[in-house]
Amino acid sequence: MASNSKSVTLSVRPRGKPAKKLPEEVTLTSNGSTFDLYHEIARTAGTSVHRLRITKGSDGSVVPNAKSLSVHSTGLREQSTVYVKDLGPQLGWRTVFLVEYLGPILIHPILYAVLPSSSGPSQLQTLTFALIIIHFVKRELETLFIHRFSAATMPLLNIFKNSAHYWLLAGANIAFWTYRPFAPAAGPSNPYITYPAILLYVIGEVGNLYTHVVLRNLRSRGGKERGIPQGWGFGLVTCPNYMFETVAWVGVGLVAWSWSGVVFLVAALVPMGRWARKKESRYRQEFGEVYRAKRNWAQVRGAAENLNARRQHELTRLERKQKLAVETQDGITGILSETQQLLANFQNQKKRAE
Repeated sequence: MASNSKSVTLSVRPRGKPAKKLPEEVTLTSNGSTFDLYHEIARTAGTSVHRLRITKGSDGSVVPNAKSLSVHSTGLREQSTVYVKDLGPQLGWRTVFLVEYLGPILIHPILYAVLPSSSGPSQLQTLTFALIIIHFVKRELETLFIHRFSAATMPLLNIFKNSAHYWLLAGANIAFWTYRPFAPAAGPSNPYITYPAILLYVIGEVGNLYTHVVLRNLRSRGGKERGIPQGWGFGLVTCPNYMFETVAWVGVGLVAWSWSGVVFLVAALVPMGRWARKKESRYRQEFGEVYRAKRNWAQVRGAAENLNARRQHELTRLERKQKLAVETQDGITGILSETQQLLANFQNQKKRAE
């Protein structure tokens, strides 16, 4: 830091459960980064920087932990107040992913070995087993060698909620309903279904891997920078990795021919749609007109809802036109009837007069 930099002292207050030894104030240079702010408070409090979340006292907005963001640029000035929340024990995202994907890799071999009939697993059961193990081994390898995470950690207790999705739904759920002696997959294979299903699976897995490599190359090791991804699938949707993930699991579902895979896929689509909406919004905020808007799950649903709303509007307008036409016809009929009655009365009066 430059020697002529002006120092700034910030007032520190706890938010929620306070971190131990939290200082009442912290002094930094005004051109110091928010990264320095986080590490100075963590050092003084004797805790991990990943356990801290700092917000501004003026408006409650989060102060990012970034080397490229100065304290001054956040609007913090001399004696500004910041609130510090202890997020509790944290676990690295890489560890979280490894634990999540490990569940199906452990569960499927066990149930594959004990559930099938005495004559052994069928061709479809063996194929389903292979597809699922390949999928999750691929995910483990991607976690170790490809993924670069923008956030370092997550709350420790969240790992149980996150792991339940994979250990229970993708692990125990699919394995139990697929490897039983009377499961649909225990029957003979239909090549008109099985071969297209394998093709979908391969397209999904290769496309998913390709997408992860593209996203990895947008960020330097340890960096948090973001860019606009380009390539196969990115011209169609915001998150082609989710799209290809869905295609792969449709392939698995057609091979296993079990509702258990559908349950897992539907449960996965909900958070994937939410993440896609957030990413689309973030791309638009960061890159503006440079980023070409894509469709995500929410936009597809929204487009369908808008189409239905327009259809209902057109139907309502048509009904109004038909109603107006009927009313107009009734009015004309009434006028003609009254005219005929007047003519008849006029003729009667004329006859009386003669």
